[in-house]
Amino acid sequence: MKHFFLFAVLGVLASGAQAEDMEVVGSVDSKCVITPDTAGVYGNPTPDELSSDPSDGGVDPIVRYDVIQANYYKARISYPNSFSESPALNDVVNWTGDTATSQVSDTGMSGYDAAKIEYDNLTEFNLTVAGSTWFKTETSAEYGYGKAFPAGVYRAVVTAECIAI
Repeated sequence: MKHFFLFAVLGVLASGAQAEDMEVVGSVDSKCVITPDTAGVYGNPTPDELSSDPSDGGVDPIVRYDVIQANYYKARISYPNSFSESPALNDVVNWTGDTATSQVSDTGMSGYDAAKIEYDNLTEFNLTVAGSTWFKTETSAEYGYGKAFPAGVYRAVVTAECIAI
């Protein structure tokens, strides 16, 4: 019996300890959803300008943010600083733009414009209230110095992101 016990102890020691890694998997769904609402259109009020401003014959693009949980996300929206499609251009294009709220589902969102942060061609809004917010982006492009844009199709992209904070 002593030998059996001794062999059992030696057998356990000789086999060594074993370890297994077990994976833990989870899935996170964003509580911030971005939905394009209104497609933008450039008007051509003067030969050297393209503008999404309705007074210039354009349409400002509008994007909707639906936030289920407040204070966890920020909206980052950038107006274009280049064309994604255009005829060949041989001079500088000067871009300007502005992003602002156009509609809100909660009056608590009324402070978004006053608290927005703007740099380069980006605007950031802290989404501090749950609900839906529509943001419109006005954008314009001026070509060279007194040069007319060549005829053709011009496309540019407004980028909307929801950043977890």
